[in-house]
Amino acid sequence: METLLERLAKLAWCSDTDAWLGGLIELAAQIARCPLAQLYLLDATHTRLTLSAEWFEGVQRHEVTSVPSDYHDEQLLQYCLSQNRQLSIAPLDASLHQTSFLPETSRPWHSLLCLPLLDPDGHAVGLLVAASIAKQDLAGAAVPLSRLGRFALGQAQLLNRLRDTAQPASAPTPPLRPCASGYGLIGDSPRMRTVYGLIGKVLHNPVSVLLTGETGTGKELVARAIHDCGSRRSQAFVVQNCAALPEHLLESELFGYRKGAFTGADRDHEGLFDAANGGTLFLDEIGDMPLTLQAKLLRVLQEGEVRPLGSTRTHKVDVRIVAATHQDLHKRVEQGRFREDLYYRLSIFPIELPPLRDRGQDILRLARHFAEKACGFLQRNAVRWSDAALEQLSGYGFPGNVRELKGLVERAVLLCDGGELLPAHFSLRPVNDELDSTLNLRERLERVERNLLVDCLRKNRGNQSQAARELGLPRRTLLYRMDRLGVNAGDL
Repeated sequence: METLLERLAKLAWCSDTDAWLGGLIELAAQIARCPLAQLYLLDATHTRLTLSAEWFEGVQRHEVTSVPSDYHDEQLLQYCLSQNRQLSIAPLDASLHQTSFLPETSRPWHSLLCLPLLDPDGHAVGLLVAASIAKQDLAGAAVPLSRLGRFALGQAQLLNRLRDTAQPASAPTPPLRPCASGYGLIGDSPRMRTVYGLIGKVLHNPVSVLLTGETGTGKELVARAIHDCGSRRSQAFVVQNCAALPEHLLESELFGYRKGAFTGADRDHEGLFDAANGGTLFLDEIGDMPLTLQAKLLRVLQEGEVRPLGSTRTHKVDVRIVAATHQDLHKRVEQGRFREDLYYRLSIFPIELPPLRDRGQDILRLARHFAEKACGFLQRNAVRWSDAALEQLSGYGFPGNVRELKGLVERAVLLCDGGELLPAHFSLRPVNDELDSTLNLRERLERVERNLLVDCLRKNRGNQSQAARELGLPRRTLLYRMDRLGVNAGDL
């Protein structure tokens, strides 16, 4: 106790976050009587797990390393974090357990304790690891180590807050830019970066998510990213399109039924809520769900209870709901076609996916990606892109969004015989007046300006200085307009 209090007294005046965490991890090693203690923290987007502090054989190591969101080859860390459970293994067998996150030693590791560290809301935000070469039961140290870890995280957040407040206004901390590929999605436009930021907020939070956007914008991909990169990744991801089945079949699929519930029910049937228990249920086209089923869904969201057809008993389920629709649910509520209470329950955390026409150079990134995938599937050499084909795609409105682009590119690859994609390989529908009428004057002018900038940059092979002179603009103004309109010279 005296040693503990003395160490904490020395750390009390520490104003450096790294030094504070290093001192606490040394204290953790002493409490666990282990030569090794590690502290892992999730980043703000919850896509990387970073080794933030380590005490090993009496030495603090400050080498910061991280593993990606799927924690590849680190199943022990993944289990502890995604299941939000402590893990105590003794003896530790290297032939059975992957322990590459532990330092190499002349003698093998025999004991391991891995603890999830929770924020005030009960969500795992990091891990505390202790390991020993000797065979010892480390579970007895779990409670004090867990409390020490929470104390360390709280103090570290306070230090970071004080440091940010002390920074001069003229030199603000640059905002976090989520990794564009961290969720398996393609695109680096400002609108998509906003989506990545919102995804990072809900990965390890159990709130319901409502995905909105036009048809073909990739709502199911975002739902799968939320599941695959979140705390439920090790559980089931179940998909149901609410518009694909009539009401009575949809109800039995979602809630299940008991034998004899109706004609033909000759056995018990597990519903999708039970199949997704512990994981995620993605309800696509939620706006088409019948009103009677909406009431039953609301009860699942509020109480976490499911009652199968033909049963008089309810049972608890732990399911995260991610819903999606291309319709305006607020309008459907006003029309009496969607329950208002369910609407507010689902829209706790809405994420709107932008149409492809508003994503700038993401169009060309996606087109190249789809072409590469199509060539790999067809087992043929990669195709080249002609400038005319790229220009044609950049100026197209894509009413079917990413789904339409994927189909167009795959068809073009099939039609291409000479190794180069040409405008003739794309059967683009002309942009009609009805589509243009949905744009206001500012949006129409921005589209014209963007096409002009893209044409000029392509003509000058991406040379921004030459393009600026040809357009009669200062180079700084050209760069500003390129950034505002989402034009990236590197993708031309």
